Amino acid sequence: MNDTAIQHLSAADPVMARLIRETGPCRLEHEPWRSPFQSLVQAVAHQQLNGTAANTILTRFKKLFPRRRFPKPEDLAQVTDEQIRACGFSFAKIAAIRDIAAKTRDGTIPDSRTIAKLPDEEIIARLTEARGVGRWTVEMLLIFQLGRPDVLPADDFGVRNGFRLAYKKRAMPKPKDLLKFGQRWRPHATTAAWYLWRAADAMKKA
Repeated sequence: MNDTAIQHLSAADPVMARLIRETGPCRLEHEPWRSPFQSLVQAVAHQQLNGTAANTILTRFKKLFPRRRFPKPEDLAQVTDEQIRACGFSFAKIAAIRDIAAKTRDGTIPDSRTIAKLPDEEIIARLTEARGVGRWTVEMLLIFQLGRPDVLPADDFGVRNGFRLAYKKRAMPKPKDLLKFGQRWRPHATTAAWYLWRAADAMKKA
């Protein structure tokens, strides 16, 4: 994220300007080497679990495919649901992973080269056709894999809680209200979301 984003947010919103001063430079990094398939499978693993538990499950899952750093969609045909279940995935998550693999093979979920050329909303529309993949999951992919600059994940608890704390609100904002307020941050909403996450983290540490 660049100086242009910082300058825009600071000029557009005094509370965001204060957050930026207190937090320092934006250190958001993305991982473009991951495939959309890998990003979605990892996101499913993290649903409703803390990071440590999800990473343990993913480590076991990857060991099912010793010749790969991460399995390809076609590799899932080599393992049974029971083997995946033994890694710690629920049967609902197994069904989601298999559907993500199927929709990757048929092109609904694009490959890395294709997805890089698509607009955000088209990516959201296509990827949410897969079982177990909601808008939030795709927004995380847009931010952390593709590095898209203008994503505001208004359903994210950390973003909403960070907003509540930074703007001294009694109640959590509704997603639609956060999206409306966040129009002033565009086209740099991703950087704003990062600072709201840091606001929530700061309160945890305090």
